[in-house]
Amino acid sequence: MSNVLAVVEQRDGALRKVSHEVVTGARRLADGLGGTVEALVLGAGAVRGTDALGSFGADTVVTATNSAFARYAPEGFAQAVAERAKAGGFGALVVAARATGKGLAPRVAAKLGVALAADATDVGVEGGRVVVTRPIYAGKALLKVKLTTQPAVVSLRPNVFTPLQRPKAGAAQTVSVSAPAGRVVVKEIKAAEAGALDVAEAPIVIYVPGDPSLLKPGAAVTVSALKKPDGTPSLFAITQGLAAFGIMEIEVRGYLGQMQPLYTTLLNIADYLIKSNAVLKDGDTLGSDMKKAISVKSQISTLLQNKKVYLLIFEQ
Repeated sequence: MSNVLAVVEQRDGALRKVSHEVVTGARRLADGLGGTVEALVLGAGAVRGTDALGSFGADTVVTATNSAFARYAPEGFAQAVAERAKAGGFGALVVAARATGKGLAPRVAAKLGVALAADATDVGVEGGRVVVTRPIYAGKALLKVKLTTQPAVVSLRPNVFTPLQRPKAGAAQTVSVSAPAGRVVVKEIKAAEAGALDVAEAPIVIYVPGDPSLLKPGAAVTVSALKKPDGTPSLFAITQGLAAFGIMEIEVRGYLGQMQPLYTTLLNIADYLIKSNAVLKDGDTLGSDMKKAISVKSQISTLLQNKKVYLLIFEQ
């Protein structure tokens, strides 16, 4: 059971952008398990954009059609996905932790009688088992979980798994699904006003409770790499968007570890500062998922001109 099923999303007959992230995460698991990736999309008919999924790591792209699947139908979708998962003998099943996936993943896991790891910020394989990192305690800590049931059902936090393209096209299939829509169906999705930002696609969404006008999409963490003389990467990172809340941006210089854990750590620290109104001081120490202490210093940024930032210093 080494293959991975990536359940991707469509709306109004077009593939959603988050589907590229789902396939990228599934590809990472399949490479660790030594298997292939099957991307599954459910709809009333052909879905635009599925032809690109092969370039993000899907070996096979399956469109499961049913006249009742034009919009999300929780029970019908869950039945169709569970049946596909059983028939394919998959080692893992991956969805996006968005509105659809948050309802679909637990239903599918229950039908299969397996565990669910929700809102994953990192995935991998250790000893032939899927391992997931997910935030807990409102993002103040990260928990590493090993899933021992198969398929391992995982939902991925959006805007964390950067889509990776490969020069490859996946084989396409179309199958008919006879499962009924079920008792609950989505009747209508109200489109955003013209020109409005889709906050679901923002790297971070910052929200001040009680005032929707203060929704601030687009705050982000930027990580760049410089190559050292010995060929190893030295990472630099900076947050963007904390200043809107009167919080100094967070900067990291010359980090020698992996890019993904650094990115996730800065996101979680930013989330904590916004939600708790905490103030960091020189000499403060933070914990991290990298199991090493992080010291805080207030310094002038090397990445933002004449701006004071929280400089994080990792024990390396």
